[in-house]
This record gives sequence, structure tokens and C-alpha cells, in this order.
Amino acid sequence: MQGRMKQHQLSKTEIDDVLESEQVGRIATHNKNGYPYIVPVHYIVCDEKIYIHGLIKGQKISNLTANNKVGFEVDRMEAIIPDNENPCDTNTAFKSVIILGTAKMIDDRTTKEKILHAIVEKYTPQLSHLSFPENMMKATGIIEIEPVEITGKYYK
Repeated sequence: MQGRMKQHQLSKTEIDDVLESEQVGRIATHNKNGYPYIVPVHYIVCDEKIYIHGLIKGQKISNLTANNKVGFEVDRMEAIIPDNENPCDTNTAFKSVIILGTAKMIDDRTTKEKILHAIVEKYTPQLSHLSFPENMMKATGIIEIEPVEITGKYYK
């Protein structure tokens, strides 16, 4: 762990706050050539796992099917901290969470519905009373990330 990271670690409560309150996270998978592929996504946290919804096909799905080790990142930029004497010492107040984990697709319909309802509740609560059309359920994929390591850091 980097020296600055040791001094600026988020607590479990602070990590949970960042994960629960932020709107966009980024999932990193490995493509077939071994390069990282990073995609911004909407997500929820449920039962200590990260869930992402999207289409059942695509590069991130192909990537995680071939290699289930993923990264997930969420950050909150709070303010620029200018140094009026030296622009190189300008900094940023922030909080960030990085998760290393394993990912899999969820096929169980009950779990898919539970997660989709939670996603709707987070992003469009005014639509949470509606049900999901069958054709959309079939076309929607749910990625579950089981964390192996979670770190959070801040600067202010």
C-alpha cells in the first residue's frame, strides 16, 4: 500500500457512503489481448456485492466471461484546492473506492428482478411501481461483482 494511502484511508462507513451515494462507477475487464477495458456504468450495492445492469452481450460481457477478475472504481471529486504560490502544488479534495473482485452473470430470474427493482429505485424512483416487460427481462444482463479487496482513500 502506498504511503499516502496509509495516511488517508476511508473507514468502512465512509467507503459504504461513497458506494451508496455516487451515481457512476467504472468496471475494468481484460480484453482478449490482455488490455484493460474500462466502462462507466450505473450500479447498486446489495448484500455487500456490486451489481451492474446492461445488455446480455457486448465487450465487457465477453471479457468477464473469459476472465472473471475485474476492477471497479467509484470516486467523488469534492473541490479543487489551489495553491496560489505554486500551481504544481494545487490538489483535489476527493474520496475514491477501488474494488478488486470476481464477476459473473446472474441468470436467476428472482435475483435479476430484485436487482433491477433496486436499480430503478436508485435512479428513477418515480418508476419503481412499474413491472418489467418479459422481452426486456430476457435482453437484460446483470453482472455481480464479489469483492475480494476493497480500499478507499481521501484527500482534503
